[in-house]
Formats: sequence, structure tokens, C-alpha cells
Amino acid sequence: MAAAHSLHRCVVSQSGKQTASVFFLHGSGDTGPGLREWVRDVLKQDLDFPHIRVIYPTAPLRPYTPMRGAPSNVWFDRHKISKDCPEHLESIESMCRSLSGLIEEEVKAGIPKERMIIGGFSMGGAMALHLACRYHADIAGIFALSSFLNKDSVVYQVLKKNQSPVPELFQCHGKPDQLVLYQWGEETNGLLKASGMKTSFQAFPNLQHELSRPELEQLKSWILNKLPPGNE
Repeated sequence: MAAAHSLHRCVVSQSGKQTASVFFLHGSGDTGPGLREWVRDVLKQDLDFPHIRVIYPTAPLRPYTPMRGAPSNVWFDRHKISKDCPEHLESIESMCRSLSGLIEEEVKAGIPKERMIIGGFSMGGAMALHLACRYHADIAGIFALSSFLNKDSVVYQVLKKNQSPVPELFQCHGKPDQLVLYQWGEETNGLLKASGMKTSFQAFPNLQHELSRPELEQLKSWILNKLPPGNE
């Protein structure tokens, strides 16, 4: 298991007093600094706020089955890239523990969990859903960009079993993003909603498996709505 302190992270600090935190998890094969640079390239500036610290962790290098065991920075392993296969729960559980350590560091620094948002791009969005829905349901919100869950994901099972409040999901997807991936993302949103989760789903025409400026601008507005400035 990767220990929490071994997870490297790239941070965009707030310009004023910190009263909230956002964790933004990269997609498979990327890194925290790589995602930050991509966001900055798309927006022509950092995703930054006067009161919110934005944290881009980097997944550990591990053998990745869809790449025939070649090492890659991934949050968890997959038996294959398909919504129909079982989840690789051992690696998902390990990473939930490691990322929970980062969350606890923010709590110790004085940021309550209800002033945190967890989200990500592609695999990072799936990881955020596992982490928040199953272990940190008291955070302010979740976002998932170009992401999907397996059709029998344990996330759905937990939501149906617990029947307790969970964070709202902000989900975006390019259309057509390799149409199959778009359909998986749309199906994920429907299954989460059917499991009792409050969700929104935004489709962006002519967007492939990538980030866009309108998408990130909408995300920034949503974050500010969920984490408004406090008494700084």
C-alpha cells in the first residue's frame, strides 16, 4: 500500500486566507504537475481562488494491466478498460487509504471536510467517486470530468445500502468523446442518480477525451457555489 506521505502533490495556493480545499485527481498516466499545467494551458491561468487551496496529487507508479503490466501513474489497476468487468478493489482500497491521509492533513490544518471538494479527470473522477461516496460523504461536493464507473461498481451498492446523504456530483463529458466513453459516462450518471445521489450532467459538443475552457469555467463557478468565501 502506498503511504499517504509518499504521494507527491502539486499545490496552487490561495491568494488570501485559506478556508477551503479542492483535490483535483489526474487521469491515468498523468501526474499532478502535468494536470495543473494542462489546466493552466486551457484556462490561460491557474485554477485558483482567493480562499481555496487546490491540490493536485500524483498517483504512484504501479504495473497497469491494460498496458500489459507496464508501469504507469494510475490510481488503481483495471482488469481491462470496460464497464462490464469487475473492479480491481484491492488497488482501489489501497488508494482510498492513501488519499484519506491527504484529506486528514487538511483537517489537521484547520479545514473541515464540509469545506472540501474532491474530483478528477477520467480515472481521477472515478477515484474521487470511490473516495468520497464510500469514505468521506461529509465533504461539500464531487466532480467527475470524462469519467465513468463499472456497471456493477461497489459505489452504487454502498449508496443504495446506506441511504444517507452524500455529496452532490458535478459531471461533465465531451460529446462525442469516443462515443462509447460518452455513453459510459452518461450511464454512470443515471445509475448514481437512481442510487439516490443528486447529480448534474453537462455535455460539451465536439469535445474529445480532454479538458475545455468552457468546462473548466463551469467547474470553477460550481466550486465557488459550493465553497463560497468565508470570514477571511
